[in-house]
Amino acid sequence: MVTPGRRTWPPVIVRSKMVLEMTSELVTQREWKDEQARITLRPQGPGDWNVTIFGSDSADSIPEVVSGAVQMAIVNPGGVLALAANGKGPFKEKAPVRAISIIGSYDQLALGVHERTGITSMEDLRDKKYPLKISVRGQADHTIHLVIEEVFKAYGFTGDDLRSWGGDLVYQDGLPAPHRVQSVADGEVDALFDEAANQWVNKGIEIGMRILPIGEPELQKMKGDGFRRGTLQQRLFPGLPADVETLDYSGFILYTREDTPEGPMYIPLHRAAEGYWKEQGYL
Repeated sequence: MVTPGRRTWPPVIVRSKMVLEMTSELVTQREWKDEQARITLRPQGPGDWNVTIFGSDSADSIPEVVSGAVQMAIVNPGGVLALAANGKGPFKEKAPVRAISIIGSYDQLALGVHERTGITSMEDLRDKKYPLKISVRGQADHTIHLVIEEVFKAYGFTGDDLRSWGGDLVYQDGLPAPHRVQSVADGEVDALFDEAANQWVNKGIEIGMRILPIGEPELQKMKGDGFRRGTLQQRLFPGLPADVETLDYSGFILYTREDTPEGPMYIPLHRAAEGYWKEQGYL
């Protein structure tokens, strides 16, 4: 029976909405560990799955989009996608990827080292070959690992070099605060390198961390590869003695292959997007 005045949805839409809503509920539950989302769509009935959308904070989505296995994906930060497009960093060839949209977010990379180490700069770490034990994100495919390795490379060493002189990259689950900051305070590790700066940098400073800057030559090199420079501003992080130059970690980019067929335009473009596409000659 249909209640008069109430909108009814076709069964296919009802089923799809139920699946999406169940998924969205599951990934918000703290005890639910399967948090990466991959949605695949096809016409009703048997046959090929035509469209796959991958939502993740992993660079692993990039080769899948390039191969055509995934049609749209999200990655953060945008600098990682720029590396792929430019054929820099771990990407040996230029990837034919194009941005569709960006979900704005403010974030910066932060390199926090406890004062007890005596390390005051990345050059210091490299030149002294200090056996620094660094807390890094436990999610092994997170883009933070790629970004940290690129910072090391800009300074002329690698994560393996760090390990060779007695240091280590210690994988710890979860966001940086509070337990990973506490592991630095307790001496379990000496440093914490991560994004999500607003969640942990002030706490890190309180327990004795220095936030190391990335030097101008290194920033220029990384900018040339595709990264954007960023700044940890003292006004947002009052414990800092001054602004700290670093890499920008902002923005979730929705992207696809450059040869993906155009879809229908259901609503007008945002004025900034329209201006950009006009400037590029597409409109």
